[in-house]
Amino acid sequence: MSKTCKYFGKCGGCQTPNLTYEEQLSMKMAKVISLMGRMCHVDEIVPMEDPYNYRCKVQTAFTRVGAEMMAGIYQSASGRVIPAKTCLLEDKTASKISHTAVQLARSFKLTVYSPKNGRGLLRHLLVRVSQKTGEAIVVIVTGKSPFTKAKAYTEALVKACPSVVSVVHCVNDGDLAMNLGKKSTVLYGDGYFTDEICGKRFRVSARAFLQVNPTQTEKLYRLAIEGAQLTGRESVIDAYCGVGTLGILAAPHAGYVTGVEVIPEAAADASVNAMLNSISNATFLAGDAGEYMEALAAERKRTDVVLVDPPRAGCDKRFLTSLTKLAPKRVVYVSCNPETLARDARYLAKNGYKMTKLTPVDMFPFTTHIECVAVMVRG
Repeated sequence: MSKTCKYFGKCGGCQTPNLTYEEQLSMKMAKVISLMGRMCHVDEIVPMEDPYNYRCKVQTAFTRVGAEMMAGIYQSASGRVIPAKTCLLEDKTASKISHTAVQLARSFKLTVYSPKNGRGLLRHLLVRVSQKTGEAIVVIVTGKSPFTKAKAYTEALVKACPSVVSVVHCVNDGDLAMNLGKKSTVLYGDGYFTDEICGKRFRVSARAFLQVNPTQTEKLYRLAIEGAQLTGRESVIDAYCGVGTLGILAAPHAGYVTGVEVIPEAAADASVNAMLNSISNATFLAGDAGEYMEALAAERKRTDVVLVDPPRAGCDKRFLTSLTKLAPKRVVYVSCNPETLARDARYLAKNGYKMTKLTPVDMFPFTTHIECVAVMVRG
C-alpha cells in the first residue's frame, strides 16, 4: 500500500494493505480460479484505477471510556470500538459528515448506549453519500431511551452539512451491535437520498441495500446486463432486487422485468425508481423471491432470464430448488462471496446449468472480498 494506515491490524477493516495493489489482484484471481477454474474460464479481474476512498457508506460506532464518549470503527471480531479518525477507504465527504455528526453529539452532550444495562442513547451512525448527485443521508441509531434533543441536533447537523438531504432516527433495542432495529422515524427530509448508476437515478431509503463502491458498481452491473444477452423480448426476474438497480438497467433491453425483494422499504423504492426512470415494463414486489418463482413454476409460466444478487451467504436450498423448477434459459449470478457462488454453481450444474462466463470484479480493494459475475446457461 503506497499510503500507510496507522490503524492496520487494529480495526480489521483491511486485510491486505501490506500487499501492492497488483499483488492483491493476483491473489484474488488465484482464489477464484482455485474455486471455479474447472467450471469455466475465469476472465481477468476488473481493477480500480484509484483504489482509495471508495466506500460511500460509513458507519461510526459509539462507546464510553469512563465518562467520555468515544467514536470509531466497530471491530466485529472483538466487539470493541477502535478510535480511528481517518480511513483510506472511506469516501471523504461521507467521512467528513460522520466526523461532524460526532462532534455535534459531543457538543449536545448526548449520552452513549451501554449494552450492559440498556441505558444511554447513541449506538452508531450511518452515513451514505452519492458521488454523482452529491446527496447524503444520515441514520442515527440509538437504544430505546428518548431522543429528546433530536430536533435541535438535526437542525445543527443539516446546517453544518448542506449535502445532507435526509436524517433518519432508528431504534435498536436488541443485542446486535450494528443493526438498524425495527423502528424508524424521519427527522429531516423524505427519508431517502438519490443516487445515479449507469445513467439511471435511484431513490435509496435508510434500510435499502446499495453497493458501497459506485465506480466498480457500474462496471459490475454492465457485465451483468451484457451476460443476460437480452434482445428486447425476454421475461426477466430480478431476484434480491433491492432498490431495483439491476432490473431497471435490464428493462430497456427486455420484454418485461419482475423484481422481488424481501425488504418492503426497498421494494417500495424500486417501484418509485421505475417511475423516476420512465420504466413502464417492470414491476417490483415485496416478498420472497424463492416463493415467487415456485408459484410461477407451478403455473408453468415462462421465464427466460433470472438475475440473482444474493447476500454473502448466497442462495438457500429452497431458492435454488425453485430456480431449477422454473428453469430459465439463463441465470446471471452477481456474487460477493466466491465460496458460496462456487457452492451454488455446483448445485445448478447438477440440475442442467453450465457456467459459460465468469468475471471477478475488485469491489473492495485492500480486503480479501471478491465480487464476481457468473453466467449460467441451461442445457
